[in-house]
Order: sequence, then structure tokens, then C-alpha cells
Amino acid sequence: MLRFLFVVTLMIVSLVAGPLSAQTWQSKIVRTGPAGKLEYVADKEGNRIPDFSYAGYKNGSVPIPAITVMDSVSPIAGDNTSSIQTAINRVASRPLDVNGFRCALLLKAGKYRVSGTLLLNASGVVLRGVGEGSDTLSNTIIYATGDSAHQPTVLIAGGGNSGSNSSAWSGSLTSNVNIISDSVHVGDRTFQVTDAGPFAVGDNIIILHPKTTAWLRAIDFGGVPNDTGTSSYWAGQSLPIPYNRFITALTGATITIDAPVFTTIVRSLSQSYIYKTNRSGILTNIGIENLRIDIVNPYGQASTVDGDENHHAQDAIWLGKIEDAWVRHCTTLHFVQSGFKTSVATRVTVDSCTAIDPISIITGERRYNFNTYTASQLILFSNCYARYARHACVSNGTSSVSGIVFYNCTSEGSFNSSEGHRLWSQGMLYDNYVDVNTKVSLSSYVLGLYNRGNYGSGHGWAAVHSVAWNCTTGVSRIILQKPPTAQNYAIGCVGVVTGAGPFTGVQGYIEGTSVSGLTPTSLYKAQLAERLSGTTGVERSGPPTPERVSLEQNYPNPFNPATNFEFRLSNFGFVTLRIFDVLGRGVATLVNEMRPAGVYTIPWDASSFPSGVYFCRLQTERWTETKKLVLAK
Repeated sequence: MLRFLFVVTLMIVSLVAGPLSAQTWQSKIVRTGPAGKLEYVADKEGNRIPDFSYAGYKNGSVPIPAITVMDSVSPIAGDNTSSIQTAINRVASRPLDVNGFRCALLLKAGKYRVSGTLLLNASGVVLRGVGEGSDTLSNTIIYATGDSAHQPTVLIAGGGNSGSNSSAWSGSLTSNVNIISDSVHVGDRTFQVTDAGPFAVGDNIIILHPKTTAWLRAIDFGGVPNDTGTSSYWAGQSLPIPYNRFITALTGATITIDAPVFTTIVRSLSQSYIYKTNRSGILTNIGIENLRIDIVNPYGQASTVDGDENHHAQDAIWLGKIEDAWVRHCTTLHFVQSGFKTSVATRVTVDSCTAIDPISIITGERRYNFNTYTASQLILFSNCYARYARHACVSNGTSSVSGIVFYNCTSEGSFNSSEGHRLWSQGMLYDNYVDVNTKVSLSSYVLGLYNRGNYGSGHGWAAVHSVAWNCTTGVSRIILQKPPTAQNYAIGCVGVVTGAGPFTGVQGYIEGTSVSGLTPTSLYKAQLAERLSGTTGVERSGPPTPERVSLEQNYPNPFNPATNFEFRLSNFGFVTLRIFDVLGRGVATLVNEMRPAGVYTIPWDASSFPSGVYFCRLQTERWTETKKLVLAK
């Protein structure tokens, strides 16, 4: 796995913007209370930090499964598009098992030249390679040779990559039922309707908040400068706020849903309603694992000539019209727009993936390495790495995007900021996000939850009810502003956090800048632990016999010269714990034996190793997990 980080830059970051305190502390507005549960404090408008733990495959409630391989493909001379697609179709013809899966298709090691678009277009199919590195003898490399006209996307997973605000999650207009609660606040999961009779527990519903003039006035017409004060670019845009949810409880006219809303719904500003969706074209239980997509670049890696963009694919992996899916341990490079892209997608996990070295001019609609597009909801990006992006980790799908988590992700050499990009994206969490900006002269801020004003014809308030938690941006700024009727938060971040942005906006909630020791270290992990256990959000060691296999982040990190790894085994079995360098070469084996269930702490003394980025991989018979670590001597 190719992930390169400049250790010298990290050292400069720690010197210039280092923490001021080594003591632990908690936020004033989300903290562990006396009963051991997370407690949230709302402001006078009712704004509070929502629960982000519902993001990802199956709402994070179960591990990503290991699906059995029942078919395989080897590379052939010439174009492999047809041979791979035929094998995918062959697997797709198998019956679904009781868990909703067919089987995994294995792409054996080698280079697969592919000139067309591959379609992973059946539920229950997993496409798996043997590795994401550059060595063809031990990795699976899809070598995309088409141009943007014939191969705009290399691999599409799901019911398709189309979908807009108006077409996502269709249903019958005759089934609309109004929400009669005066307000459904951000973070809420219950509300009342005029008639719950047409609905039942388990129904897939859409909650829809229409755009109205009253709502536009309340949010200052999106914060876009205008001459009259009564209209803006937003007035001409379709800006419904939808939430794709399941009903989990019904009591009279009160409905409870499976995940919260991420903006406050006020009945006097917009009459919101719900309806059953027909789930047309939505596919589920699709996985992509352990492979590399290298898009051919005929003019060289560093080229930024405009014409180069027409000679290779725009996007590497696009997950569209899909639910409960995942991508893990995949590398994409040399795309124009996105390495990983989602649309009309809910409960998707992208874990331990790399999106690097796009080839394009450095301007609009390009270099969105990890891109949540139209109707992307409850998406989890964890342990991911971007390089040379414009907007490395971004929401680009307007008001239909919500509940997006970027956990433990890193961007290096960004030309612009990771951010909510346009038109009221909601509920974005940047949790332990790190930006190592070697191009700071081109971008003075690298993380933005703010008003983008008339950028892009009128992006305006681009992120609301969003959080930067324990992030590190070094000498570059985080812009943090408060939208009308909403709030944004920066808590425990290391860097320069400011409310001064390119367009007018009140400063958002800022707390504990450059003060180390924030507890919990990860908001996402604490919220997930609390929801799954039902007791506490405190990060803790777990029961004597763990319920699942997991590898924790090493500590300390960065380190010099020693660090520790903690992992959990849920049952007796063979386990390996190995260290790899940035080229994917194994450099140390810490564990390679049978072990009983339990919690283990393994030290590693790296005195004889050079500074740089390394990866620790835990592997059991049915589980693999990787963490990034930095040795800074």
C-alpha cells in the first residue's frame, strides 16, 4: 500500500503548533457524565452535536463479513474487460444465501488491462483481489486503458451511478404523510405524523424537508451575496433535504427511525413529510477488496496539461444506488475527479483505502479524492489516505448529503481544503483527521466548515451541524463558522482555528485549540461504543472475552523509537501481526502463532529502522485490519 508522509513536516508541525498541555480534558458540550454515558449540551437554538456512529456498513453494528471465494479469474493478454465482466455475471447468477450474499470473485495476482467500465451490478457479490501494491507478482492491478468518453468510470458498484436530488429514493406522491412535530431537532430520531396507519416497523421511508422561501429567509438565502436581500442563487436550485431511514418503532402517531436527522426541521418554515420508498434499483451487500486501480496516464505523473484529462478515466470506483456495502484495502491513482465516489448511497464503509496522484488541471470539479456526491448518507471513511487533492475528503452533493464520517484519515500535499463543498451538506465529522500540507502557499486553509459565498456560482453555507474533532492541520488554518439556525464545531484541534473565512460568517464553536489530551480521543468511536454497549461512550479495554476481532491504533503515534499495539481476539485461532513499509514490504513479524481469545499488548522497538510511515496489519482466518504509524526520529 503506497502511503507516503513527510516525517520532517510532521516534526515541524509538532514544533510550530504543538499541544500546550499533557493533561486529559473533556469538552463542555459533549462529555462523559457521572453515569458513564455521553452527555450533550444544546445551545439556546437547540443545536447540539449529533450521534455520528450510525455511519458505515450496517450502521457499524456488525463487522464487515469475510465472504467465501467460489470463483476466480486470471489475467489474459490484451483487454480483460470482457473476461472480468463475464466472471462477475457468472457469480451474480448464483443464488443468494440466508445472509444476502452469493460469493466472492477472486482476481488473482497480475495486471488486468481494462478498456471499458466494469459493472458490479448484483446484490451479494464481493470482488476481491490479492493485494493493492504495485508488484504484479503479488498484487491485483486493474490497469485502466480507456479514455474519458469510453471509460468515464473504471468500476461501478450498485444499481448505477446516476441519481439526482429529485430522483433519489423515489416513491408514490399519494403516500405522503405530514410531520406535525413543531420541531425535529438535529440528532433526534422521533417525531409525530398526522397518520401513522400506512406505516409499519421495518418500512424504508424518506423524510423530506422541501425548500421554501420561509426557510431560505431563515438561513439568509444560503449566505450568498446578492443585491436585493430577497433572493439568491439558492432560490433557483432544487434543495430538498432527504433522509433515507427505516422505521424501528411506532407508538400511536409517533415514529422512531434507525438513525438521527442532521439538521433541525421546523414546521413553520417548511412542511416536511414522509413516504415509503420503492427502493427502485437499490442493490445491497456488495464489497470490493484488496486491489489496485491504476488509470493510464500517457503524459506522465506530474503533467497538468488540460488535454491530458481526455485521455484517461475520470473516476476509479463509484458506488451508486447502493446500501450496506464496503470497499477496503484498495488503492486508486491517476484519476481526474475521484478515486472513491458515492451517490444515492447509504451505510457504506470505505476502509484503509488510498486515493493518490490525480492527473488534471488544478481547478473546479477535479481532484476530489474521497467524494460523497448526490444523496450520500451515513458513509464512513476510516484510515484512508489522499495525496495531491484539491478537496481530499469532501461532500459535493448539496443538501442531500448527511451523516458523513472521516475517521483517522490523512491528506498530504492538498491544493485546497477538505470540506462541506456546497449548499447545506449536513452532519460531517472530521475525527482525528490529519493534513500534512506541503503546498501551503497555494492554500492557506485545509479544512473548512464555513460559508463559501458565491464560489462556484453560489455554494454558500456548505457545511452545517458538522464537527472537526481532534484534527491536526499544522501551520494551515481550519475555518469554522456558524450558519444561521445551525452550528459547526472545532474541538481539540491542533493548528490555527478561526472564524475568519473568504466570506462573512459568525465564528462557530471553538474549544481547546492545540490543547492535547482531549477525551474521548475519538468522538466517532466513543459514540459507537456507547450505542453498541448501551452503557458508556468512554473508550475502554472491553470485556475479558472480546466480542469481535480488532486492532487499536498504536500508542504513542508518532513514536521514537518504541510503540505498542493492542489487539483483541474473540476466539482461539491463528493470528499474525506484521509491520510493512510504504512499499508493502514486510519488515517485522511481531506475532505468528495460535492464541486464545483475549486482549493483547505487543511492543515494537524500531531503533534499527529509519524514520518514515509504516503499517501494522493484524490478520486472522476471517479478519484483516491495518493501522498507519509514523516513526519520527
